[in-house]
Amino acid sequence: MRGSTTAVIMAAMTAAALAFGAGTAEAGTARASAPAYAGTVVPAGVTAATASGAAAAAAPAGAVGAVGAVGAAPAPGKVANRLFRAWLRGDRKAAGAVATPAAVKTLFAYVYRAPDEFAGCVGGACRFVHTSVRVPGALNGILMIVSGGTVTKVYESRHLTTAGKAAKHLFGAWKAGDRNRGLEVASAGAVKKLFRARLGGVGYIYQGCSRETGGTSCAYSYEGGAMLMHARGSATRGYEIRSITYIAD
Repeated sequence: MRGSTTAVIMAAMTAAALAFGAGTAEAGTARASAPAYAGTVVPAGVTAATASGAAAAAAPAGAVGAVGAVGAAPAPGKVANRLFRAWLRGDRKAAGAVATPAAVKTLFAYVYRAPDEFAGCVGGACRFVHTSVRVPGALNGILMIVSGGTVTKVYESRHLTTAGKAAKHLFGAWKAGDRNRGLEVASAGAVKKLFRARLGGVGYIYQGCSRETGGTSCAYSYEGGAMLMHARGSATRGYEIRSITYIAD
């Protein structure tokens, strides 16, 4: 849970006056070891340039979005790190100066310890990831969407205590056409497979969950077949949807 930050962050905060954000992170550069997350999306209309020197390797595989000039607006990495540091301090007022109320509310509800690595920005999408803690979903931490010098939306790894909640969260993301929301609770492969199909035109009915070998299966039926979301986890660790299969009548 979010009780304390990792030793990496604590050392950076005390020894270098928050050098974690003010140094490499604030410059918007990504560490070479930062993992890529398939399927993350920069929402349409977000046109924010990555900070000077941002590494191309930080771009998640399949990331979508425009990268353009932002005029006088600060670099996305700088804005994201200001919000991140305000959150670490528990300073909602400072957070509200660089983010929308909804973004602040989401970030301050994060239940895991703080991510310990800044993975850079792709367009206006800036990511903070875990390297020493396993959390549900392929998002693996916190994703901030920055536009015009403001964090307009925050996505984060979710702690859902039942397989059914994870399935409904993923289904809702699909219904909304929001891949990043899906990655909060599901693997990249499950999100990719689900989003290949369109929701419209077919009525899906939630049929609940049942135990299966190695985990839990949650079903949505529709005319002609059913979709099964295969969940793994526990109430303590949180559930995630690992894969999706379809069956025909």
